[in-house]
Amino acid sequence: MRTPLQRLLLVAALIGMAGRAAAGVLPEDRADLLYHMYDGGGVQIDGPSLLVRKSFLEKVSVVGNYYMDMVSSASIDVVTTASPYKEKRKQWSLGADAMRGKTTYSVNYINSRENDYDADTASFSLSQDLFGDLTTVTLGYSRGWDKVRRRNDPTFEEPTDRRSYSVGVSQIVTKNLILGAAFETITDEGFLNNPYRSVRYLDPTSGTGYSFEPEVYPHTHTSNAIAINGKYYLPFRAAVSGEYRYYSDTWGINAHTADFGYTQPWNKKWIFDANIRYYTQGHADFYSDLFPRSGAQNFEGRDKELATFDSYAIGVGASYEFPGGWPRFVQKGSLNFRLDHIWFDYKDFRDIRVSAAPGSEPLYSFEANVLQLFGSIWF
Repeated sequence: MRTPLQRLLLVAALIGMAGRAAAGVLPEDRADLLYHMYDGGGVQIDGPSLLVRKSFLEKVSVVGNYYMDMVSSASIDVVTTASPYKEKRKQWSLGADAMRGKTTYSVNYINSRENDYDADTASFSLSQDLFGDLTTVTLGYSRGWDKVRRRNDPTFEEPTDRRSYSVGVSQIVTKNLILGAAFETITDEGFLNNPYRSVRYLDPTSGTGYSFEPEVYPHTHTSNAIAINGKYYLPFRAAVSGEYRYYSDTWGINAHTADFGYTQPWNKKWIFDANIRYYTQGHADFYSDLFPRSGAQNFEGRDKELATFDSYAIGVGASYEFPGGWPRFVQKGSLNFRLDHIWFDYKDFRDIRVSAAPGSEPLYSFEANVLQLFGSIWF
């Protein structure tokens, strides 16, 4: 069972492949083949993805995607409370965009399966061009039905219900400047914690000075996020971009993200880009690295993703475009590479692999790499 952070990092690899319809314009017909890899903190996830998009009658575009990843985990959460494991996740999705005038309607369905987690998600969005096509407004809704299981325990199965609502605005300010803003709220209900993870508490009868017991999370969770972004095209065929995002939820977490990027074409065939990203969050209300006693609170969590931490990322990418003609139906193609290096620095999550008095162990930190390699053809 993957953590939300790992899912986010890997799903981001698909966003660059898929492309989304803008109001009044359907995505181009294309096929993408991706290989992705995440390696960090004792976890390695890698696998392929294939996406194909085709339009019909210049009004409807259909997209299909198959995505697989394989995970091997000996992360700090695993090695301190359980045994290392390996698993495989398979995901497929189907979607369609339909254009009518200056309005684009999009629907999508995603099915994901692994040995201890099933997820089904359906989504719908509507985009509308306004004010001479200078403004685009997008509304979105998605609904997810998940089932959480536990390996080697056929009696354990818990449901999770997820709903997401979003609104976004994109504005062409000048011929060189585009600004955007977006708001999203997500509500989750059901079994929301990891069935394998434990919390630790002080226990003078234990040789280590502490013992473990299962996590207990609330059964509801609502989060809100607002983002503003912009892109400015420079006179020398380059562009700079920036984004700020604020996140808060009913578990007491507040987070800030800042991202800055630079894109530079070169020699008509190449595009290079680089970005830096900073993320910081406070801990959840019911989080603690070390509770004072067993059952100290109604809700208890020790997931490091609920802790106070900062992360820094540096990414670089390159894209090479080549002409089509072979096979004949290929109009053009591109080869793409991207590498991100990320540092995680935890402020109140301790590395209990180091022997020390409970609560005095060193704070945990680790680094991760995210690699994306994919090729595209337009037809």
